Amino acid sequence: MSILIKLENIVKEYESFGIRTKVLKGIDLTVRKGEFVSIMGVSGSGKTTLMNIIGCLDTPTSGKYYFEGMDVSDLDDDKLSEIRNEYIGFVFQQFYLINYLTVLENVIVPTIYSRKPPENPKDKAKKLLERVGLEEKLSFKPNQLSGGQQQRVAIARALINDPDLILADEPTGALDSKTASEIMDIFKELNREGKTIIVVTHDPKVAGIADRIIRIEDGKIID
Repeated sequence: MSILIKLENIVKEYESFGIRTKVLKGIDLTVRKGEFVSIMGVSGSGKTTLMNIIGCLDTPTSGKYYFEGMDVSDLDDDKLSEIRNEYIGFVFQQFYLINYLTVLENVIVPTIYSRKPPENPKDKAKKLLERVGLEEKLSFKPNQLSGGQQQRVAIARALINDPDLILADEPTGALDSKTASEIMDIFKELNREGKTIIVVTHDPKVAGIADRIIRIEDGKIID
């Protein structure tokens, strides 16, 4: 398998009131296309900061990050936004759906900003919602859905631009165990179809579903 993500000696520091805090302390990590990887760590371990860098939501203080062979370490916000929209699908714990839009409209939103949108975004969105079992909820608003249903909408939205990477941050954190298992089954199915999946979690059960577990502690990969 070819390399999708390569991090070399990634350091991330934040400054507050003149005090610099090093959150990531020299991260080296390679993820190949088609892998299912979990990044596991307790709160404050640096896993969310690492996710933000992998997802091009933030840039490292030093080190190199290569995505699809491109050096994205020092790109500006506009270029990072293009990469996020074209190559990465995000699934978050809090769903981040737009409450005044319907389920169908929420899934279509990323295509508005895409340089290469699907030929018929509405039809593709319907197919994706059918795939996650929400074909009868197209006209519903997010507040009319359960937490598990909202997360299914978020997964469909993440897939609408056919990204190379699905990046999920605590995707089951707000769900009961049965619903969480159903959501992880969707990720496993997507991975079997060739999607690269990275799940960031503190839950050993969720992490254990992945093919490979990356453990992070105090800003360093320990295992």
